[in-house]
Amino acid sequence: MKKDQSIDEELVKAFKAGDKKALATLVRRWHKLFCDKAYWLVKDKDAAKDIAQDSWTIIINKIDGLKNPEQFQYWAYRIVCNKSTDWLRLQTKKRKRIISYEIEIESNDSKKSEKEQLKQLLLIAINRLPDSQKTVVRLFYIESYSLKQISELLEISVGTAKSRLFHAREKLKRGLTKHKNE
Repeated sequence: MKKDQSIDEELVKAFKAGDKKALATLVRRWHKLFCDKAYWLVKDKDAAKDIAQDSWTIIINKIDGLKNPEQFQYWAYRIVCNKSTDWLRLQTKKRKRIISYEIEIESNDSKKSEKEQLKQLLLIAINRLPDSQKTVVRLFYIESYSLKQISELLEISVGTAKSRLFHAREKLKRGLTKHKNE
């Protein structure tokens, strides 16, 4: 590990000094790993490639600000993770718009089954959750991420992810039970 860090350190220093070949070597060393990391987070190969490419743009533009070149790997991985998180947020927003549209269509349908009504109530209840709980619920139930993946993606502990999921479930149970009793 120390050897890899020193190689990266030398390449970063060389690139900062104007050696374009050093950048090409960094890209050869890290691009596939960045694609793999992005794919692990977003589960979409095309998106992962785009994320890795976008990450390289940021890396190139900000590498002069990297104070500890030996930390390149961790710094660059953080950029890839942040870009992946941004992509996931965008996908969640798109799904939210689709769900809102579906709810609107369903609300116009006067003959709803009990199951459809429950689904609509659940979506409304989820949308009323605090953002931190809503995000964990969506990642866990809609995106099928594990608690460990959620904790890494959101940069929180597994315990915090579990806690948010637990409290969200409790709020949803209370809200649905309250509605059922009405």
